[in-house]
Amino acid sequence: MSFDGLFTHAMAKELQPLVGGRVNKITQPYNNEVILTIRANRKNWPLLLSANPQFARVQITQIPYENPKVPTNFTMTLRKYLASATLQALTQVANDRVLHLDFSTRDELGDDLSLRLMVEIMARHSNITLVNLKTGKIIDLIRHVGPDQDRFRTLLPGAPYVPAPAQDKIDPFTDDTRGYRELMKTTDVPLAQLLQRHYQGLAGDSAKELAARLSAGDADAAWDDFFAALDHPTATIATGAKVSFSALPYETHEGTQQTFASLSEMLDAFYAQKAEHDRVRTQGDNLIRPLKTLIERDEKKQKKLQQTLKDTEKADDYRIRGEILTTYLAQVKRGDTSVTLPNFYDNMKPLKISLSNQLSPSKNAQKYFSRYQKLRNAVAYVNEQMKQNQAELDYLTGIMAQIEIASPKDLDDIRTELQDGGYLKVHKQGKKAPKHKIAKPEEFYASDGTKIWVGKNNLQNDQLTLHKAAKTDIWLHAKDVPGSHVIIDSAKPSDKTLMEAAMLAAYFSKSRASANVQVDWIEVKKIRKPNGAKPGFVVYEGQRTVVVTPDEAIVERLRHQPTL
Repeated sequence: MSFDGLFTHAMAKELQPLVGGRVNKITQPYNNEVILTIRANRKNWPLLLSANPQFARVQITQIPYENPKVPTNFTMTLRKYLASATLQALTQVANDRVLHLDFSTRDELGDDLSLRLMVEIMARHSNITLVNLKTGKIIDLIRHVGPDQDRFRTLLPGAPYVPAPAQDKIDPFTDDTRGYRELMKTTDVPLAQLLQRHYQGLAGDSAKELAARLSAGDADAAWDDFFAALDHPTATIATGAKVSFSALPYETHEGTQQTFASLSEMLDAFYAQKAEHDRVRTQGDNLIRPLKTLIERDEKKQKKLQQTLKDTEKADDYRIRGEILTTYLAQVKRGDTSVTLPNFYDNMKPLKISLSNQLSPSKNAQKYFSRYQKLRNAVAYVNEQMKQNQAELDYLTGIMAQIEIASPKDLDDIRTELQDGGYLKVHKQGKKAPKHKIAKPEEFYASDGTKIWVGKNNLQNDQLTLHKAAKTDIWLHAKDVPGSHVIIDSAKPSDKTLMEAAMLAAYFSKSRASANVQVDWIEVKKIRKPNGAKPGFVVYEGQRTVVVTPDEAIVERLRHQPTL
């Protein structure tokens, strides 16, 4: 099930304990997502409202997030109107993917003010809109939609709120006619398609599941049981050819099915990596684009240097021609464009040598010697240039790999590193910017409870290895590929802990998708950072190596402290 009308119905039921609660915090950690922290029943509930085009949803989330330093205009508007407001009702519009959150508060004059926060979960048309219920006008919304984008439905502050076009379909929760009976009599069109056409809010997998249940026996009982179960959902993730979620275990889903205590907990598990990766791609775009340009530049330069080095292989040909010309100088006439002479380096075979008719025979010989010397001198220079350019190319591709495994909070570290290295421009600010504070490395736990730290970028790697770790701790890193520094907070970890830490080192590296990844491990005291080395670069000797295959399920388990 995608987040269709049926799932929205189940989620609206799950969120009812929030009704009567008071808003005590509003943040917008990402462009299309707002978190309202609602205090209800002596507990704080972080309510995520997402208008992300790919991952639009409403849920309680326990995933930590970084609050942006500068709030958006939409955040400021929500804080102005909804801070300390009471949630009076949370309802679904028919069986559509639209939720209404009705709040009561007071305006600046102390008069009662009724507000509605509308969350439309409609893929690329998803939106979050704050409306004054008395005037029916939009106060603000997370995505402005002008007439040039949609001439039928303009959504801008100050404009009257226009609901999404209603579908000419029946709400399955209020259908007393049992119209599905007639649909089941049609044989030329699959029942699942007919259900989607007739009823509101059924995604493809939901319609397929409902059709299978209706066709299995007593259709009326199957219909009643299916919709009654959505009021008491069993959150499920099915893992088969593709991973999907639903508010109920679907018999038509292939593979294994895992259930969760709540829909929100299940969505956290389902979207954790997907949404995180999307946020990194969105927020990191201003890092990725210049990085790609720099990498392409270095790749072209490397190819050019390789061609230059290949050209130096001709150096001996120029020397041989110069020596032959010098030996047989008397046989060369001024004004000739070529001459054929015996090659005493190749059994006196005839060798045709090109000449400039503007130069004397001796000058032609000197020209070949000059070319030879120039290429010989170039070899050392080109080799050094190739070494330096390859080092920079490895460094930049390593940072690109770090962006792929980064969480949003790690991007500021990467941006700072690129700015310090001169790869990104530093935007001038009116006052001196505060010193950048490096984000904390991610913390994991081995099966025996031992802490394992993972640096997610070069600045974190340096901070972790050179300052945070004890000299007796164990350091790990995927062999010969860009990746995270991993520290085991123990001088003598168990073999299982060592392998779990190696799993993390392999997973948080460029070899994440590979099998049989080699991982080096060694004591921290044997790690050394050369003078002038770039961030994250260290050298070591005497390491030992283990081989692991990255497993996302194990990595997720290691995020949580075990109960011992």
